Amino acid sequence: MKCSIMQPSHLPWAGYFNLIKETDLFVFLDDAQFSKNSWHNRNKILINCKESWIGVPIKKKKLNTLLNETEIDNSKDWKNKHLKTLKQNYCKHPFKDEVIEIFEFIEKIDENNLARFNIKIIKFISKKMNFNTKFINSSKLDINKKRTAKIIEILNYFKAGKYISPVGAKEYLIEDNFSKQTAVELIFQKFKPQNYAQFKCEKFVSHLSIIDIIANIGWKQTMKYVS
Repeated sequence: MKCSIMQPSHLPWAGYFNLIKETDLFVFLDDAQFSKNSWHNRNKILINCKESWIGVPIKKKKLNTLLNETEIDNSKDWKNKHLKTLKQNYCKHPFKDEVIEIFEFIEKIDENNLARFNIKIIKFISKKMNFNTKFINSSKLDINKKRTAKIIEILNYFKAGKYISPVGAKEYLIEDNFSKQTAVELIFQKFKPQNYAQFKCEKFVSHLSIIDIIANIGWKQTMKYVS
């Protein structure tokens, strides 16, 4: 069995969904520490062909707050503003009707918890792309270890044969001697984003939210893109 483990991000980029597509089991590391101004509660889209951040406001918490303990600040009218920005920006794109499905789904989510909010969106997009991957939250396993030790225990719990990791984690996995601590085969992700036509933009901008890809090339081609 192939497994990947990632923290639940907000409207992730294509590489995140490539990991989901390539694995049998995808574990949301929802009991990792929340990081302010990270991918946890924001991501990038294009507005007038320029990179722009779009995010979710968070209630102030102590520094070591976990993702599954992080609350969305719904005292602010952030969701209407969030969706208005997305709709206005992508209303003229080639596949606007397809990406609007996501916006309508987000609008209906009644959730105060950031991790659960992100996970619901990720699962919805994955279902739309017909992924057969199974999902589980790491918090359900009650594993109180850190970094590589925690990853290995999760993999052992599910008797995974292969662990597909993003390249960004390569340094610390090697530093922690991952391969000497477990028989699980370590595979680093090989996904490389390709250029696609971005509406009325002359210069291509990579590593944006999956939203930008769907709006420009549609669900069917996005499925191929992330594969």
